[in-house]
Amino acid sequence: MLALIGKKLGQTRVYDALGTVHSVTVVLAGPNRVLQVKTQGGKDGYNAVQLGFDDQKEHRLTKALLGHIKKQNGVPVKRIQEFRDFTKDVKPGDIVGPALFAVGDFVDAIGVTKGRGFEGVMKRHNFAGGDQTHGAKGWKRRSGAIGQRLFPGTVMRGMRMPGHMGRVQRTVQNLEIIQVREADNLLLVKGAIPGANGDYVVIRESKKIAKDSARLKQIQDARKKAAAGSGDEKKKGAKPAAAAAKK
Repeated sequence: MLALIGKKLGQTRVYDALGTVHSVTVVLAGPNRVLQVKTQGGKDGYNAVQLGFDDQKEHRLTKALLGHIKKQNGVPVKRIQEFRDFTKDVKPGDIVGPALFAVGDFVDAIGVTKGRGFEGVMKRHNFAGGDQTHGAKGWKRRSGAIGQRLFPGTVMRGMRMPGHMGRVQRTVQNLEIIQVREADNLLLVKGAIPGANGDYVVIRESKKIAKDSARLKQIQDARKKAAAGSGDEKKKGAKPAAAAAKK
């Protein structure tokens, strides 16, 4: 599995090769430094690659973390994450970036959602609320009854109630890569990614639409047919215009 640590920069719109406009999220996906490589036959007992992102000053790291990085002859970084079964052969000290992915690949984006603070049931759980009438005294945004009578006489576990909203990890699957700007270490991913601008995210290979999978081939074939159809329509529309110009 290929994966990168990145930073969400913002949103914009771009055109693809067919002239279709797409809403994309811009992700700074490099450089990612390889800090450590773990192997099945080594003392770790499993295959994994440890990546670091966003350079940091030494005095801002704990001594334990700084010692670990220096043991691997690495560079101090702000964010470290480990990915199991990394499919690209790398060694400590290597630098990887958005070139791991290509235009048309599908990825999963993992991030932490925006914090919303303490919210009521209408915003947090999309409750309808009470009657918006003259006689409904103080029940317009309440949840209603939450318990029972004598039995069981308690609030059931998992009851949807007001509370803290947001700041939870979420994964958005099957997002398409529209552009790869290797010189700028940028990935332009179609759709929305969890988190606020400036938050760290993880971009990994899609688990449901993997490279060379049957589903990816179906999507590519359908797009080729659509592109061929749009080309034929343009040619048909161009003939009368050319004839009119000659006249």
